[in-house]
Amino acid sequence: MWSLETFGRTRLSRHFYMRDFLYSEISGFHGIPNIPDNPDLVIETGRALCETLLDPLTETFGRIAIRSGYRSAALNAYGNEHRLNCARNDNPLECHIWDRGEGAARIAGASVVIPWFADRYAKGRDWRDLAWWMHDHLDYSEIWFFPKLCAFNLVWRPVRLRRIDSYIAPRGTLLKAGDNPAEPLDDRRKRYADFPPFKGVALP
Repeated sequence: MWSLETFGRTRLSRHFYMRDFLYSEISGFHGIPNIPDNPDLVIETGRALCETLLDPLTETFGRIAIRSGYRSAALNAYGNEHRLNCARNDNPLECHIWDRGEGAARIAGASVVIPWFADRYAKGRDWRDLAWWMHDHLDYSEIWFFPKLCAFNLVWRPVRLRRIDSYIAPRGTLLKAGDNPAEPLDDRRKRYADFPPFKGVALP
């Protein structure tokens, strides 16, 4: 218990601690502990996710909500086996198991809601406005959008794929890995002209 408590208190970035990513409805309801196999790797990849992606979102839009963060391999496998919206552990797009892989195979992701944008999305705002904002401002690897609250999986990898997909209409792939956006930069900027000023390290 003491080691797990210390692990939860580990600070990952300016705005986030490890405990922010440990809560799981699956873990709490089904009694499956969310305990890492490799705490050092979890902290390493989680820190990269927070510093690169989640801190800039927080500093630009204010508080963001983490709907699902880290999952242990055992917890994720249980969720997949019981059809609880968890991908297979060996799925290359499964981003919640932060302590798998080495080197370029490392991955960390979280399911995120931005309340500032969720309010506007509820009134009919196009999810692609946020998608293109993140593409133009964040050094992400993958983004997957979901209909409820315009939540999205935001993924960090050492080698970025730069891919965007969505379950919101128009469903499918907005941007394939390695492709250039179909919309010119000026058109993308018009989509998010009313967004708060970006606070983070600008992309080159």
